Amino acid sequence: MASPLSDRTRQQRRPTMKDVAAAAGVSLKTVSRVVNGESNVNDDLRAAVLESITQLGFRRNASARDLRQGRSGTVGLLLEDVADPFYSILSRAVEDVAREHGTMVFAGSSAEDADRERELALAFCERRVDGLIIVPAGSSHSYLLPEMRAGIPAVFVDRPPGDIEADMILTDNRGGSRRGVEHLLAHGHRRIGFIGDAPEIYTAGERLRGYREALESAGIPFSGTLVAQAPPSPASTAEAIDRLLAGRSPATALFCGNSRTTVSVLRELARRSTRLALVGFDDVELGDLLQPGLTVVAQDPGAMGAAAARLLFQRIAGDTAGPAAGPPQTVTIGTRLIPRGSGELAGP
Repeated sequence: MASPLSDRTRQQRRPTMKDVAAAAGVSLKTVSRVVNGESNVNDDLRAAVLESITQLGFRRNASARDLRQGRSGTVGLLLEDVADPFYSILSRAVEDVAREHGTMVFAGSSAEDADRERELALAFCERRVDGLIIVPAGSSHSYLLPEMRAGIPAVFVDRPPGDIEADMILTDNRGGSRRGVEHLLAHGHRRIGFIGDAPEIYTAGERLRGYREALESAGIPFSGTLVAQAPPSPASTAEAIDRLLAGRSPATALFCGNSRTTVSVLRELARRSTRLALVGFDDVELGDLLQPGLTVVAQDPGAMGAAAARLLFQRIAGDTAGPAAGPPQTVTIGTRLIPRGSGELAGP
């Protein structure tokens, strides 16, 4: 067997299959067969090749292999914020499905910035990802049409895309919100405030619709004076609660439109002596340890991420017998009410 590469040579470049062949004293074709897991290789030759691979630290160029097969072995995942617990769970589910398909995931955060979303999505496409999973920040996605026509499928999660037709994985926002408000109504509340995110966000609008439907089904007129919508912050939350508790008929319960709003409301209420029933949309870490525990309408970000990834890989495979051959799909993931105490405080 020939001597391995010198330490200096190994530091200058990565070892190749030619280097492995020279070190093992075999042909390049034999090394290729071993690396690709083919069975028609003599056991002694296979052992020599594997020993040389270990000594040299050889790693197969998976990118080159995938590109020869017409794919990159990567997908792009564009989230609002990779640090957000909701999106962390969603991201992990996408990664788990991608791993089953031998695919790596590139992830980025749009920070609710439409320009940044576009920049990241097109950067992923420039790197020839096999597909995209996007939590949209912008209202127009026609910039993706050339990429989709070129064969890069896209699946949108949590919110629908704008200006284009594409696969979507959504939460039952309206139904979940309605169920949460109905829970407060069942405990005697009639003055229920809604504190949600900016109204132009799709999920915020859908959850407000569910809130309104629940009230109207119970014969309670909808009142805009009980609604506050803005990006959550200490100042906006304090202002909203001040307004909802003002007057002769203050709110006796609150429905919060997302987890960040719920946390902001909890912090503000901790500074006050006011006791309000509370239900939040989205679960909150350690919500079960509060006194009383936090009642929530819980989404399933893991199910959303897994469903998005499975659908994307069906599109990538182009399975003519499955949904990859059909029109864009919309998959709706249900929610569940988790009563823990805060939503069960009785109304007046």
